[in-house]
Amino acid sequence: MRVLQLNFERGWRGGERQTLLCLQQLRKRGIDAQLLARAGEPLAQAARAQGFTVHEAKGVLGACFKLLCIGRGFDVLHAQTANTLSWLAVLKPLLGRLVVFTRRTSFRVTPSKQPRTAMKWRRVDAFVAISEAAAVEPRRLGLNVSIIRSAIEPAALNDDRIAELKQRYALNDKLVVGTSAALTREKDPLTLVRAIHQLRKTIPNIVCLHFGGDGDVSDAARQLVKELGLSQHYVFAGFEPGVEAVYGLFDVFALSSVEEALGSSVLDAFSQNVPVVATRAGGLKESLAEGRGLLCDVGDFRTMAENLEQVLQNPDLRAEMTRKAHDYVLREHNVKVMGDRYVALYQAALKQ
Repeated sequence: MRVLQLNFERGWRGGERQTLLCLQQLRKRGIDAQLLARAGEPLAQAARAQGFTVHEAKGVLGACFKLLCIGRGFDVLHAQTANTLSWLAVLKPLLGRLVVFTRRTSFRVTPSKQPRTAMKWRRVDAFVAISEAAAVEPRRLGLNVSIIRSAIEPAALNDDRIAELKQRYALNDKLVVGTSAALTREKDPLTLVRAIHQLRKTIPNIVCLHFGGDGDVSDAARQLVKELGLSQHYVFAGFEPGVEAVYGLFDVFALSSVEEALGSSVLDAFSQNVPVVATRAGGLKESLAEGRGLLCDVGDFRTMAENLEQVLQNPDLRAEMTRKAHDYVLREHNVKVMGDRYVALYQAALKQ
C-alpha cells in the first residue's frame, strides 16, 4: 500500500504533529507513506529529517500541479487539513484514487457555506473525525464518520530547559498555571487573562506561563494584561518547540478555548500528570469527562478561576484527576492504536 499524506499548513501545531505521527506509524507497518507539504515549513523539515519522501511546493497552484503529477501513484490520498481536501475534491475525477479526510475542527458549517462544504465532503471515500465533537457536522449532513482520536507520544521532560525557564521567569517560589495555545480568537486567551486576574486575589504568588505564537488577538491580550496590572502574573512566553517537554513547570494546565475539536495540549498534560482545567468547548468536554479534569462554560472566567484554585489547593483532588487522566490518555490516545485504526480504515475502504 502507498499512502500520500497532505498537509499544507504553515507553522507547527497539533495537526502537523499528528500528520508526522501518522507517517511514522504507517512506516512501522511497512507502508510506503509520503508527504505533500508547504516548502520550508516545520512539518516538511521534520518529515525529511526522519527519512520520509517529502513533496514540497511553495503555493497552492504548485501543490495542485505536483498532486496531478504524483497522485495516481498512490493507493490512498489522505487530506489532513480542510484546504488539501478542497484540492482533492476538485481533482478526484482526474486522480481516480481513494480519498481519506481527517477533520480536526468542530466548527459549525454556516448556511452560506453548507452547499460547497457538503459537495466537498461527499467526495470523501472514508471520513474521519478526531472526536465526537468534530463528527457532529458531517453526521448532520448525512455522512458516515469514523472516530480516530489523535495520539500522543509522552515526551521526556527536559530538566535543563525547565530549570532555565524557571530562572528566566523567576518561578521558584510561584504557583504556575501553564497553557499552550496560539493567541487567536478560537483559543480565547482573554478569558484566561481575566481568570488569572481573579485568581491572584486569593493566590497572590500565581503566575500564568502562556506558550504560543501570535494570532489575531495578540494585541488585545497584551493590552488586557497591561490594563489589569498583571505584568508580574501573566507571561507571554512565545512559541516553544517541543513545549510538551517543559510541562514539568506547571502546577496546573488551563485551556480557555471557544472552539476545540480535541485539544492535544490537554493530552500532553494528561501524559505528564499535570491536572487540567478547561472550557466545555467541543471535544474538551469529552477529554475531561469522568473526573479527568474540571470544566467551565466558554468565557466563564470566574468559574475557571474557582476551578484553578480548587485544583491548586486540594492535593487529593489533583492526585485523583491526574491518575484518571493518565490512564485514559494511555488507553485512548496511544499512537499504536491510532496507527492500527488508520490502516484498518484504509484497507476496508480499498475493498469497497
